[in-house]
Amino acid sequence: MEKKQITTNLAPKPAGPYSQCITYGDFIFVAGQRPADPATDQIVEGGIEKQTERVINNLSAVLEAAGSSLADVVSSRVFLSDISNFAAMNTVYERMFPKPYPVRTTVSCTLRNIMVEIDVIAIRRHQE
Repeated sequence: MEKKQITTNLAPKPAGPYSQCITYGDFIFVAGQRPADPATDQIVEGGIEKQTERVINNLSAVLEAAGSSLADVVSSRVFLSDISNFAAMNTVYERMFPKPYPVRTTVSCTLRNIMVEIDVIAIRRHQE
């Protein structure tokens, strides 16, 4: 097996020296996505709900490019700039991720001019 880089213009380009996504066998590792509109690379406005929605849409675009989807996510990590935004983020997360929900870790940390960032690990769908 070898690792393979996956990219899509439907999600923001990496902001540094890292890949949007790496696959290794059936595993898909998606870098933390920020709440930037991929067309403009501008951070979306509208608070934590809009930022969480944009982040999950960006994750979905990268997963699709890798032959997967939000339904195939097995693990996620959510980074919040303010833990008081947890409930609002969680409401959007619950609406956008299908059951069974992936395992998740949520931490509060300093983020550069954004309210939320999420990375995921998924599995590749097999055609039946």
